[in-house]
Amino acid sequence: MELAQTPSGIERLRLYYSRNEGRVAAVFFAAGFTFDIVTTGRIDSWLTIAQQAAYLAVITGILLHMFLEQDQPAPDLAGKSVLVRWYYDYRNALVHFLMGALLSLYAIFYFKSSSLLVSFGFLGFLVVLLLANELKRIQSLGLPFKFALLGLSFLSFAAYLVPIALGSIGLGVFLLSMLVGSVPLAAAAWRVPADKFVRARREILIPLGCVVIGFLSFYYFRLIPPVPLSIPFIGVYHQVERAGDSYRLSHERPAWRFWHNGDQSFYAQPGDKVYVFFRVFSPARFSDQVQMRWYWKDPARGWTLQDSIPIRIVGGREQGFRGYGLKSNYQPGEWKVQVETTDGREIGRVYFDLEAAPQTPRTFNVDTD
Repeated sequence: MELAQTPSGIERLRLYYSRNEGRVAAVFFAAGFTFDIVTTGRIDSWLTIAQQAAYLAVITGILLHMFLEQDQPAPDLAGKSVLVRWYYDYRNALVHFLMGALLSLYAIFYFKSSSLLVSFGFLGFLVVLLLANELKRIQSLGLPFKFALLGLSFLSFAAYLVPIALGSIGLGVFLLSMLVGSVPLAAAAWRVPADKFVRARREILIPLGCVVIGFLSFYYFRLIPPVPLSIPFIGVYHQVERAGDSYRLSHERPAWRFWHNGDQSFYAQPGDKVYVFFRVFSPARFSDQVQMRWYWKDPARGWTLQDSIPIRIVGGREQGFRGYGLKSNYQPGEWKVQVETTDGREIGRVYFDLEAAPQTPRTFNVDTD
């Protein structure tokens, strides 16, 4: 009687993968997300940009190879090298890993470049994509869904790379970035063999077109964060003074209100001015303008615009370009200040409550930035 041979560790892993390919792919997708959170650098780092370009090239090559192999018999891997066998066994998981890394990177950039409401919406969208990847109905879409994700990655890449290259943002720059982001997949679809073009249009061009329409719609409703700009800090102060290469920020905030930036509970004595100080990160050689918009909450009409101040920003400083605006005509109540691009996309905001206070002696705390 022959004894059954115990499978090796590698064979057990292959068996597990074959039975749980969807779950393993999702794990790789999430692993890519986690990996990029740990390794993300500056948005304008050429190393980061080159890494994304390499990921996009690898994913594109694998998906196009899978597209061209459709309707063909499975390749005979007998006698093939370990690398070839590994490629066919794990290429789907590799695509999910690299896709997760790219989308996590763009999620981080978008999170830094907008208010929390918009950022969490985009992050939620990525979570939906991750969960949808587990659904059998979505998996049955096969390559069209993967090409849609790849199109999303190309457009997200171009949406910040083109502004970095041109040193500005705006409608024209955004439309140019959409064109640049569409070129790789559109060119690949047009270069497939003639007998596969109809399928390429259905599985590559239509998903890409849907993603482009989605981006344009989000832009129209100002839901796309203004990458590559971001605001790492914004706060409310009683005084902002330039002191050499630093700024002195005067405030009354007690230490226990550690979650506030400056005087977000602002007690205004006669003659006080309200200062809002911020740092805007922008890439090197970047030069553009932002708007600081002051809103007061009218009890009858809600948030009403009180003032709009244009501020010129220049990029390159590691901690971000420093700027501020002030207001001397105000009234008690709820206030918010939004820093926006010239095309109305919000970069960051701060809320504060302003209360009239009698003239009394006071001592300010001073932070240096």
